[in-house]
Amino acid sequence: MAAEKLNKTKKFFSFKRKYLAIPYTVFLALFVVIPILIIIVYAFTDTADDGSLFLNFSFPALVSFFTSPTKINILVVSLFIGILNTIICLLIGYPIAYLLANSKFNKNKILVMLFVMPMWINFVLRTGATRDVLAWMGIKGGAHPYLATMIGMVYNYLPFTILPLYTTMLKLDKSQIEAASDLGASPVEVFFYNVIPQSIPGIVSAAEMVFMPTISSYVISDTLSEGMITLFGNIIYLNFSQSQWNEGSFMAFIMLLLVGISMLISRRFDAAENRVRGGNLW
Repeated sequence: MAAEKLNKTKKFFSFKRKYLAIPYTVFLALFVVIPILIIIVYAFTDTADDGSLFLNFSFPALVSFFTSPTKINILVVSLFIGILNTIICLLIGYPIAYLLANSKFNKNKILVMLFVMPMWINFVLRTGATRDVLAWMGIKGGAHPYLATMIGMVYNYLPFTILPLYTTMLKLDKSQIEAASDLGASPVEVFFYNVIPQSIPGIVSAAEMVFMPTISSYVISDTLSEGMITLFGNIIYLNFSQSQWNEGSFMAFIMLLLVGISMLISRRFDAAENRVRGGNLW
């Protein structure tokens, strides 16, 4: 009898546990799946000529995008700024994360919080404060739009680079590093042939967290460049604000494709890293 009651209790709790996923499923459907489907529908349709609510399957937004030198130029500029911002953030954030994760250099965990704390402040407030500081330094957006924009980009997205790198470097295999040093490898060789390969997942994660938000951002470029630089996220916002739903949806669809490509690349790196670690097992 006791065993039967125990089995019934296990079945009851296992059955109830399934219901815990219902709120997440509803949230995912309402705020992720349905909006994406609406974007795809509007991206490849057009409003009916009679002004009704019916949509016609056509490609005017696609043709408008690929035949517009302005939109193509904005995409190229956005990709360039996104790549440049990612590289600069990695070059600055990698050594900072390495020092923060190394107990020899960082004996106070409060230093980590100092780099994370700017993320707690409102994004718009940080951008406005950056504009005022740059103006005080003589770097005005009207005279130096790209310089002011890049400074703002690096400042706002540097914490998103340091945090994943820091968490990855905390998990470095210290025994491998010590073994490489004991076998005669120089500190430079240990860093390039041992530390960097182990931190590749953090590098990929940091690049993904910086690259795509940079392209879709428009507050930083619009505020710091005084409207002289238009990024891809800005032109999407302008199309939606002007009720150009089809063209705005198609450019949002382009953004979804870029996000999907970046996720596939990160998964490939993760799979390759897992194969390498699995191959090193005895």
